[in-house]
Amino acid sequence: MNDKAIIFNKNAEKVAFDKGHRQKINFNISQYDRAVVNGKQRYDKLEIAKQRAANIKHKTLAQLDKYLVEFETNFTQNGGKVLWARHAEEACAQIVKLLKEENIKKVVKSKSMTTEEIKLNDQLEMNGIQSLETDLGEFIVQLAGEKPYHIVTPAMHKSRQDVADLYHQKFQIDPQSTPEQITAYTRSLLRDEFQQAGAGITGANFLLADIGGIALTENEGNGLMSMAFPKIHIVIAGIEKILPSVDDLNLFWPLLATHGTGQHMTVYNSIVTAARHQSDSSTQMVVVLLDNGRSKLLEKSRQRSALSCIRCGACLNVCPVYKNIGGYTYDTTYTGPIGSVITPHMQGMKENKHLSFASSLCGACTEVCPVKIPLHELLLLNRAQAVSEGWTLPSERFVMKNATRVLKSRKLVDFAGSSTKNLVLKYFFASQWGDKRTLPKFAKKSFSQLWRERNE
Repeated sequence: MNDKAIIFNKNAEKVAFDKGHRQKINFNISQYDRAVVNGKQRYDKLEIAKQRAANIKHKTLAQLDKYLVEFETNFTQNGGKVLWARHAEEACAQIVKLLKEENIKKVVKSKSMTTEEIKLNDQLEMNGIQSLETDLGEFIVQLAGEKPYHIVTPAMHKSRQDVADLYHQKFQIDPQSTPEQITAYTRSLLRDEFQQAGAGITGANFLLADIGGIALTENEGNGLMSMAFPKIHIVIAGIEKILPSVDDLNLFWPLLATHGTGQHMTVYNSIVTAARHQSDSSTQMVVVLLDNGRSKLLEKSRQRSALSCIRCGACLNVCPVYKNIGGYTYDTTYTGPIGSVITPHMQGMKENKHLSFASSLCGACTEVCPVKIPLHELLLLNRAQAVSEGWTLPSERFVMKNATRVLKSRKLVDFAGSSTKNLVLKYFFASQWGDKRTLPKFAKKSFSQLWRERNE
């Protein structure tokens, strides 16, 4: 077992038995569940919409190179600039270089999991550039010195009082402040920052190949202001975010809103194709297209469907494992079922194979996915790949080899009595089974023995 797996298991046990933490996350997820049930009522035939979205994504991934070139061509013709990044280091280096060339010391950021993936904030800080998160949830976790806890709701692990205490500590405001008061205070605090920042950095929910534009959906307006006020707008997006046409948004935007927050539609939906004034050289729009392991996943004919993900977070909210061990235990940017599927391919199977084993395989994630990714099947494929590539312990291989030999032979299964079998379980499997579960016990008679007795 590698170090990451050992740390994962220790943290999982610690968090799972933290009742306070579980109460917070389960309360917040229950609020989401109610909203999503109501949001789905807008659909007469939800499964048809999901299947259409899955088909579009499947087609796009099969011709990803074509659509990426089409996007670059059209976006460049609109007056924008496209940068390609093979990995996180290259993406950060190109962004830092651009900011230094423009002598920019402060940037405002809209919520973007892709920037978290490449650890952009850390790189900006190392180069003397202040980076300020402007999404309320992201602002809260940045203020607390933490990372996003959830793909959609970065501060899901915090209660109202936790946030009020944090603001009291940082800004000396009343510790009994309501969420509305905290939101108003944050809004006034950030207003000047938008105007003073030299650059705005956002992600992109979708890249639109046919018009060469980006689509951004949000609820607070901070993304729109991050694009509008600064003289430079930098977009960082994974290469899988491509959609063939702007017309596809009438399908994907509502699906994302409904499965992400339970809304019929998010409040602000923007389509941006270039800088504000093409004739004004002081304004720029740059899109950084990030690979960072996505091509490796694309090579897998079956697992590549995971790249269809639209980052709605629905699979996290139904996952019994996520709801017990929380977001930070995964120690990855993308958590829950989708994170467990894609992280081993993007960051290495050897170091991250344990994530694919942290699942009950109940299939709830597959059921709720708006683009019909067969997540529980992909977790099994990851497990099979980890075994075939030899990323298992010698003790695991020994146990599985001999268990297979015994279980395939009726004579060997029935060779010993139940008491002997139970002793074998106790001494050879108890440590793997864990001290929080009771080992099952063999019945006194096997099924074959009972069958013979009843049919003789």
